[in-house]
Amino acid sequence: MKASLFVTCIVDQFYPKIGESTFGILNRLGIEVDFPKGQACCGQPMFNSGYWNDSKPLAKKFLQDFSDSEYIVLPSGSCAAMVSKFYAEILKDDDAALREWEQISPRIFELSDFIFNVLKIDDLNQFVSPNSPSGVLKIAYHQACHALRELNILNQPLTLLGSLSNVELVNFDQEDVCCGFGGTFSVKFPEISGAMLSDKIHALRNSKAEILTSVDSSCLMHIRGGIEKAVDKIKVMHFAEILHDRLG
Repeated sequence: MKASLFVTCIVDQFYPKIGESTFGILNRLGIEVDFPKGQACCGQPMFNSGYWNDSKPLAKKFLQDFSDSEYIVLPSGSCAAMVSKFYAEILKDDDAALREWEQISPRIFELSDFIFNVLKIDDLNQFVSPNSPSGVLKIAYHQACHALRELNILNQPLTLLGSLSNVELVNFDQEDVCCGFGGTFSVKFPEISGAMLSDKIHALRNSKAEILTSVDSSCLMHIRGGIEKAVDKIKVMHFAEILHDRLG
C-alpha cells in the first residue's frame, strides 16, 4: 500500500519533527510513503476569513499534487477537514475541479483515522520495538474541533494510544471543548480566545497529566503558548510524536 504525505503549513514551518514522526510511523506499519514536492497551503486561513477566491488556486494546486495518490495522509484533523470536506464549497462553481475533488476526497485521511479505519489496526503493541521506552507516560488527549466535529475522530487516537503498554490515558474536564485557537479566531477575538485557553490549562493542571497530545499541531501550538506563559510543567507533543516515541 502507498500513501502520500501532506504535511501542512504549520508542520512544515514550525514543527517538522511531526512530519518526520508521521513518515516514520507509516513506514513502521508497512506503508510506502512518498512526499510530493512543491505542495502548498491547503487554503484554510483564507477560507475561514471569507477570501474564498484566494483559497481556490490552492485547492486546485492540491488536486494537481495528489491526483495520482493511492491515499493521502495528514497529521492534522483541521487541514484534513479542509481538503476532504470544505473544498466542495470552494470548487462548487468549477465543474471539472469539483469532479476531480470528488474522486480524490474519499482517499484523504487524518493519520489516526488512516491507521484505524484503513489499515484496520486497533492495537499497536505488535509494532513496538524492543528498544521502546519502558516507562509509562500519563497522557491527556485534547479533542480538536475539526477532527471531532467534522471528521468524527474520537475513538481512533484514543484506542491507538490506549493500546500501548507504556501509555496511560488520563481524562480531564473540557477535553472536548475548543482551546480557543480557531485559526484567525484567536487574532480577531484575543480576549475570548485567551479565556478559553485559560480554562483549558486549568483543567489540564488538575488532571495530573505529564503530556498533552492531540491530532492538530495548531491547537497544540496555542495550548503550548498558554502553558509556557503559565510556567506549567506539562509537556505538549503531537499524536504522531507520541506514537513514534512510544513505538521506539
